[in-house]
Amino acid sequence: MGRLTPFVLTMGFAVTLAGSSWAQDAKTKAAPAAKDAGHTDKAVLKLSKEKWGWMSERKVDALSNLFHEEAVFVHMGGTMSRKQELDVIKNGGIHYKDVDIQEASVRVIGPTAIVLNKIRLVAVVGGKEVTNPFVVTEVYVQQGDTWKLASLSFTRLLN
Repeated sequence: MGRLTPFVLTMGFAVTLAGSSWAQDAKTKAAPAAKDAGHTDKAVLKLSKEKWGWMSERKVDALSNLFHEEAVFVHMGGTMSRKQELDVIKNGGIHYKDVDIQEASVRVIGPTAIVLNKIRLVAVVGGKEVTNPFVVTEVYVQQGDTWKLASLSFTRLLN
C-alpha cells in the first residue's frame, strides 16, 4: 500500500492540473459569449421597456410584431391569447396608462430570455383607473435575429 500512495498522489495531481487547464480553456472560450450576453441583456431590456411604451400608447401594430403567435398573457382576472390581448389593448378594455419600472433584470438561457420587472402600473380596466404594484415576468424566445414575447404574466405584490 505504501508504493501505491505516490502513484495515487501523482495521478491526483495530474487530474487536478488537467481539470484546471480545461477550466481555463472553458473560461477563455466563454469570454466572447459573456460579452455577447451583456449586449443581449441590454437589447432585451430595451425591447421590454419599449413594449411598455407601445402598450401605453396602444401601438397594436408594433405589439403584433413583438408577440409570438402562440403567446399567452396572465392577468389577475385570467389568461388571454395573443389575439385577445391585442384586442383588449386596441379596444381599450385595458389601457396601460402609466408604467413605473422600479427594477428590471434579465436572464438569458440559450434562445430564451426571462425578464423580471418590478413595476407600479396605473391602468384603466373596465372604465376604472386602478394602481397596482406587480412583478411582471416576460418570456422572450429568439427567432433568427429577433426576440418574440412568448409570455407575459402579472403577479400582484401585497405591499
